[in-house]
Amino acid sequence: MTFVTKLSFHSGDRDALDETVDDLKEMLTRKGAKCKGPHTHPSERITVPLRANLGPGEELDTWSYEVFERELEIHGSDEIAREVGHMDFHDAVHVEIEVDQKTPMGR
Repeated sequence: MTFVTKLSFHSGDRDALDETVDDLKEMLTRKGAKCKGPHTHPSERITVPLRANLGPGEELDTWSYEVFERELEIHGSDEIAREVGHMDFHDAVHVEIEVDQKTPMGR
């Protein structure tokens, strides 16, 4: 059985996100791991209403920011995937790790 480790990266800082993903991809390639990606998804604009005590006729603008997403998959290479799971990533990057177990076709 083969394990597929899916890594999802989210950040409002595109440069930090790209640097993190590029460095990880370079490390995986150097260690000989089979990987797919990074896959880029369209950015998402998030709008947050601001709250305050306002008098009559006063208004507050909303605060908005963009969130960027990248995905990377590691196929097999369980030891390398385990090492990636224990890595420290940039503070501005949120990382989600999902592990799927795949069985070969015909079994």
